Amino acid sequence: MYSRRPQGFNEGLNARGCEDAAAGGYAVPTRSWDCPDPWTTESRLRSPAAGPWGERPTAAVAATPATGSAAAAAAPDNAAGSTDQLNRFAGFGVGLASLFTENVLAHPCIVFRRQCQVNYHAKNYHLTPFTVVNIMYHFSKTQGLKGLWKGMGSTFIVQGIALGTEGIISEFTPLPREVSHKWSPKQIVGHLVLKGLTCVVAMPFYSAGLIETVQSEIIKDNPGILDCVKEGVCRLVGMGVPHSKRLLPLGVLVIPTVLHGVLHYIISAIIQKFILFLLRRKTPHQHPADASSSVQTVLDAYFPELIASFVANLCADVLVYPLETVLHRLHIQGTRTIIDNTDHGFEVLPINTQYEGMRDCINVIKKEEGIFGFYKGFGAVLVQYTLHAAVLQITRIIYSTLLQNAT
Repeated sequence: MYSRRPQGFNEGLNARGCEDAAAGGYAVPTRSWDCPDPWTTESRLRSPAAGPWGERPTAAVAATPATGSAAAAAAPDNAAGSTDQLNRFAGFGVGLASLFTENVLAHPCIVFRRQCQVNYHAKNYHLTPFTVVNIMYHFSKTQGLKGLWKGMGSTFIVQGIALGTEGIISEFTPLPREVSHKWSPKQIVGHLVLKGLTCVVAMPFYSAGLIETVQSEIIKDNPGILDCVKEGVCRLVGMGVPHSKRLLPLGVLVIPTVLHGVLHYIISAIIQKFILFLLRRKTPHQHPADASSSVQTVLDAYFPELIASFVANLCADVLVYPLETVLHRLHIQGTRTIIDNTDHGFEVLPINTQYEGMRDCINVIKKEEGIFGFYKGFGAVLVQYTLHAAVLQITRIIYSTLLQNAT
């Protein structure tokens, strides 16, 4: 699902081992795939000494003259060490800014997007970012800013459950969590089966987290940190808070859930791989001699991977958005959820759908809401990725300035 987040084939195709990031032996994993899994979000905090394709930038390495005094030989080493520390700091900051944007700053967009997707009453589809910002402002006035970040804790819990499940299954089964460089169709199928099983295990907790993100703050109590886990277990065993008879059994939700998760994963991974390939061809391997070229090389070692991940997630979210709308409506049906009125932001509405399954949901949306009904709330996606792009660009400018002043 969203992702935000989602490990792509970074733990799939062309995964490579670890190499030393600097002369001191600082080792980090370098992978050609770094695409988020649809269920999880992976930190992109990479070492600045390793490029997006495993190569080491040469800007931070100062050559020691073959002749001269000991002091003359020590000066380049000290400069190289100082630059290397700055490079590591820059890489950490860039990755942290991207991670923070994806998981914290973008969360209000995810909340609004999901509310629009499950609101079959809505007359305003919010296909553009202009109406989205206006309604989100009304929500913040009536419910406070915390209403825009509701369900964020459960989102992290679902990501943790998915990560743990994937690790446990891969440990005790022959299903590979990583596919070697010399991959085979059997390895890829096994890898995708692992992703599908992870989606199935995390599915009841995803349903509980979805309810927390779309439930109106006006009528609900403050949820506990582990309410997502408790509700997920109750949904799994059929106990706990009573639900409507329209609640779909988990067996009906398996196919759309796995289909959405695996499709998002595959699309993200393929597009990210393609973007990295193009950026690699456009970026020649240079050996800069001055400080400004050194700074540019350091930044170019990080941003291609972040840009590739950004484009891959955007394309995957756009392509699977109709399926995500269907999936969220099926998950929320029968849970007696009350959502905010996304037409003007001042009322609440009950969810009383009666879909029989995935096919029936698709047919009803197409008949009653039209093709654009599958894209309700799409403007929130545009806001989300515009914000992400702005943060990446600002971060790049800040670190470029800091590195140039320090060299």
